[in-house]
Amino acid sequence: MARRGRSAEYGEFWPGYVDVLSTLLLVVTFLLSVFMISQYYVAQESSGKDTALRRLNRQIAELTNILSLEKGKAKSAEDELSALQATLAALREDNSRLTSLTAGTDDKIKGATGQIAALASELDENKKLSAEAQSKVDLLNQQLLALRRQIAALNEALGASEAKDRDSQDRIKDMGLRLNAALARQVQELQRYRSDFFGRLRDSLKDRKDIRVVGDRFVFQSEVLFPSGQAAMLPEGLAAIDQLAQAILELERTIPGEIEWALQVDGHTDTRPIASPQFPSNWELSTARAISVVRFLISRGVPARRLVAAGYGEFQPLEEGGTEDVLRRNRRIELKLTNR
Repeated sequence: MARRGRSAEYGEFWPGYVDVLSTLLLVVTFLLSVFMISQYYVAQESSGKDTALRRLNRQIAELTNILSLEKGKAKSAEDELSALQATLAALREDNSRLTSLTAGTDDKIKGATGQIAALASELDENKKLSAEAQSKVDLLNQQLLALRRQIAALNEALGASEAKDRDSQDRIKDMGLRLNAALARQVQELQRYRSDFFGRLRDSLKDRKDIRVVGDRFVFQSEVLFPSGQAAMLPEGLAAIDQLAQAILELERTIPGEIEWALQVDGHTDTRPIASPQFPSNWELSTARAISVVRFLISRGVPARRLVAAGYGEFQPLEEGGTEDVLRRNRRIELKLTNR
């Protein structure tokens, strides 16, 4: 009863298996005492043997009650308790043969002592493991606290970054709106200057039936400017492009400097293939003709940065078909005033 009082006092600090081991140590110690008493009574060879055996049986019964009470303290000690009960049952049988088994008592005592030592070693090892586990738990708690602080700092930085990003997006949106408005104004102004430019060209080339306006493009038939299959300009073609150069120079003087504009010169051919050493395909022929027009305009004073040359071969016809009139209309040089 005194030992159970101590267990209740220190139960909050010691694991349940310590009580079990303490009980086992008490039982083994008691058994050693029993063995010593038994040896004494055997040596006496007196009539007190029966009395000692009865006393021993009573003590064994008490130990059985104690063991039955200790079974519920820790599930991990059930195997040890079962082994102890088996040992007690064997001791009851041994008590009836104490006289003949006295010689083997020393070996049993040694075995019990070894078992006690093994249990004590296991207890120390478990204490060490518990201390290491607690240290690891403390370290993990510290790392978790530091990680939470880092996450809080990151969330705060993210919030500030998102607010800054929203402000930047609003400013970008405002700048985009203003830029689009400015571009729209420039496009409108450029359309007005394009109309004036085309009007001047119509007036200067009004007697030419082979030069016409198609949509927002000024179209020269290739026969006006170039011999068949060639990119060198004809004299009458040079005269027509010279009038174009004058109109472009007048246009440059009237368009405000903040409007970025360019005159795009596009070369087109018909679907008849060409395979000369100078022009392996219609791509090369159409591009070379557009470049010839651009170079002539530059020689007449038009700024090169205002000119663009492109060749489309036969892949963007004005009309579909294979008649001679359709092929002739598709062979052309187109001029288009665009914003850069």
